[in-house]
Amino acid sequence: MMRLLPFLLLAFGAIFQNTANAQPFISAHRGSSLVAPENTMATFRAVLTMPVKYIEIDVRTTRDGQLVILHDGKLDRTTSGSGPVENLTLAEVKQLSAGKGFDENFKDERIPTLKEVCRLIRDWNAGHVAKVNLYVDCKAVAPEPLVAELAEFGVLTDAVFYGSDDYLVALKRVAPTAKLMPSLKNADELSAKVEKFHPYAFDVRWSSLTPALVRQIHDQGIQVFSDALGFFEHADHYKKAAQMGLDVIQTDYVLKVRQALDTLKPKNE
Repeated sequence: MMRLLPFLLLAFGAIFQNTANAQPFISAHRGSSLVAPENTMATFRAVLTMPVKYIEIDVRTTRDGQLVILHDGKLDRTTSGSGPVENLTLAEVKQLSAGKGFDENFKDERIPTLKEVCRLIRDWNAGHVAKVNLYVDCKAVAPEPLVAELAEFGVLTDAVFYGSDDYLVALKRVAPTAKLMPSLKNADELSAKVEKFHPYAFDVRWSSLTPALVRQIHDQGIQVFSDALGFFEHADHYKKAAQMGLDVIQTDYVLKVRQALDTLKPKNE
C-alpha cells in the first residue's frame, strides 16, 4: 500500500489539475429571462437548446401542498397575481399569467409545477447525449415531497441542492446521497462545512473567489459553483473564473458566457 501512495497522490492531483484547466460548465439562472419570462416552461425549453449543464429552479409550495417554480415568495413581480403564492391553491395559481413584463407572446405562460419541469428534463435527457441537470434552490418546500417528485422522474441523482444550512441538513436525512451545495463565505468556514455536509459542491460568492480558495475546495474533492450575476456579468470575469478552475458559472447570459469561454482552451464538449 505504501508503494501505491505516491502514485495515488499524483493521480489525485492530476484530477484537479485537469479540472483547473477545463472550462467551467454553465448553469442557466431561472432559465434565461433574456429570451422568455424567468422560471417558465418557455424559458426552460429555450435554454435546453443552449450549452448548459444545469438549469436553476426555485421551488415553493402552494396552499394545497403542490410544488411550483417561483423565485419570489409573492406573485406580484412576475405574474398577474398578488400576495404570497402559499395562500393560493395550485388551481388558483394556474389561472395567473407568468408573462408579466414580456410581450403578448408570453401572456399564456403559467407558473410551472415541479413535476412539469422534471418531465421536461427527463424527456430531453432521454434523447440527448449531453445531459442537463437541475440546480434546485429550495425556497419554501419540505424535503420529503421535493425528493419524492425528483425521484419519480429519475432526476434526483444528478440534481444539486442549494438552501440554508438547516434545510440541507434536513434534506440529507431524507436523501442521504443527495448532492448538497451549501454556501461558503471564505476559507475559514471550509473545514467545518465539509465535516457537516460532506457536500458535492460549494456555492461561493463571486467577489470571494480566489485561486487559493478554489484550490482548497478542490483539494477536498468538492466542486465550486458561483453566480456571475449583475455587475459580474462580463467576459473578463468569466475568463478569470475559468482560469481559477471554477466548475460551474451561473448566469443570466448563457450565450455570452459561452462566447467568452470559447476563446479559452481546452474546451468542455
